[in-house]
Amino acid sequence: MSDSTAISNSAAAETHHEHPPYQRHHFETVEQQADTTNFAMWLFLLTEVMFFGGLFTSYLIMRNWYYPAFVEASHQLNIGWGTANTAVLIMSSFTMAMGVWSAETRRKGALVLCLSLTFVLGLAFLGIKTIEYHEKWEKHHVPGLNWSDASFLNPASDPEVHKDYPGDQPLAPDMAQKAQMYFFLYFAMTGMHALHMIIGISILGFMIVRARAGAYTTGHVTYVENFGLYWHFVDIIWIFLFPLLYLISRH
Repeated sequence: MSDSTAISNSAAAETHHEHPPYQRHHFETVEQQADTTNFAMWLFLLTEVMFFGGLFTSYLIMRNWYYPAFVEASHQLNIGWGTANTAVLIMSSFTMAMGVWSAETRRKGALVLCLSLTFVLGLAFLGIKTIEYHEKWEKHHVPGLNWSDASFLNPASDPEVHKDYPGDQPLAPDMAQKAQMYFFLYFAMTGMHALHMIIGISILGFMIVRARAGAYTTGHVTYVENFGLYWHFVDIIWIFLFPLLYLISRH
């Protein structure tokens, strides 16, 4: 072997040895790896925007077609629970942002605490949503499984809602049936959102274990940053769902 070849191989080995353990072999630098993974995350979020955008568009079209049914159906939702969930997610976005900051400043204890708080707030959101879903089941507002037109054919049959919205008038039988479309979209949109929350909480659990072992505070924060983008995106989706489903045409 020539001296030049030996020197070249030695330099390559030294360069490879200098790579941090979290750098994958097919990237030349950590910066290249970070740019690539960030681009991939934004591309993924773009596909999510298109997915939820289709649901939002369907909701707006159906609401325009069956306006009376959608208005009275929206009165069946509990604004208190929806507002509580909105507050929970806003707080979880703050704790997640603080988690990213903690990873960037290499504060292990703060990172574990922030991720754990985000995990708990995510569970709180799902718990409140479970209460809402249970209420819809009890009121027979689950399309295809447990449905009744009674609340819309005779609004006075639901004293709790009728007290808050005494101006609601009985819907014609065909229009009362269209209320199912509202609840179908309600369960489709909030259900897909809840699924994203479950996925996020599962990833958070993994991250908490890794963070306790010392990961993410040694200079490799891309994983935490990208997950933060995912979590904020899921929160933003709820910020759109809340007014569309709970607030529009309440009075």
